[in-house]
Amino acid sequence: MSDNQVDADPATGPQTSPETPSVAFDFNSIARSSLIDAMGIVFVEASPELVIGTMPVEGNTQPMGLLHGGASCVLAETLASTGAALHGARIGKYAVGIDINATHHRGASSGLVTATARPLQLGGSLASYEIVIVDDADRRVCTARLTCLLRPIPENWTGQVRREP
Repeated sequence: MSDNQVDADPATGPQTSPETPSVAFDFNSIARSSLIDAMGIVFVEASPELVIGTMPVEGNTQPMGLLHGGASCVLAETLASTGAALHGARIGKYAVGIDINATHHRGASSGLVTATARPLQLGGSLASYEIVIVDDADRRVCTARLTCLLRPIPENWTGQVRREP
């Protein structure tokens, strides 16, 4: 496994490899969050410089049977904010999304979509990513951009991700 790949087994959830930089959160907690689980998002690869994930179209459609634009935004924000969080962890900060925009280029009605998030800027206070989502035929479905604010991790934080009851 390369130093930026994660185990994509949905049964156990993504795991960082031993070579992955120490981070302030657990991929298991994130991968098993209710929204990510409900959307069927699976991490394929994760590092500050590249995050790749997939999501099924089925179950994430609008009434006409096409991939819901909001589902594309959830996938985009999930991957880019993960990259921003990994970048932030290297400098003692956590990421909070502050802006997302998306252009939907074509519909997808079946199969999986694959998203690739790459940084546009990795700074000390902001991280911005471009996310490209393609269908099974490698046709661009959506292009999104996410900007995250990087805030200092509180000294008393235990590293546990707070989960909704």
